[in-house]
Amino acid sequence: MVTRKHSARRLGSAALSLLLATATLASRQRRRDATRLEERRLALEELAVRRKALAHQQRMHWELLARAIDDPSLAAVIDTYDKSIPAEKRRQFFYANAWYVHLYHLYRAGILNREELYEYLREFFQSPVFREYWEASKAQRATLHESSEEAGIGRMVDGLVRDLDEADTDEWWVVGEPPSD
Repeated sequence: MVTRKHSARRLGSAALSLLLATATLASRQRRRDATRLEERRLALEELAVRRKALAHQQRMHWELLARAIDDPSLAAVIDTYDKSIPAEKRRQFFYANAWYVHLYHLYRAGILNREELYEYLREFFQSPVFREYWEASKAQRATLHESSEEAGIGRMVDGLVRDLDEADTDEWWVVGEPPSD
């Protein structure tokens, strides 16, 4: 009988130890899950703040550019285009730049992926003025750091323009190979 009680205590003790170990593991798992959820929440918060800052920057860019388009005396502050280009054409370049920057910021904010950006730009480059703007702004793009995302997008667009120029079809919407993300 004493042996049976001793065995029962040992089994009870082992069961209690197993129960405590299981509870400890479950508690650790809950803490890991909570930590992961908190990290995810913080990452999403950071993304939201970044998108809000990009949207604000785009709004400011547009407001400043709109003033330059409306007032040639203000345009002189940011006008880096060749002075032999007529003032009206330079105003069109400012407007083309506004559209390009708008699309670029949609991409940076994650609203457009690279393929969608490419497709929109392929359409914009059907405009002779937009093509002239791109050529006229080559020196500005050359100042970008080669490894920057913006410089990479510029190289992608340069390739698109080459593909459009070399295409032997009027079906521009199928020209080039959109990048995949």
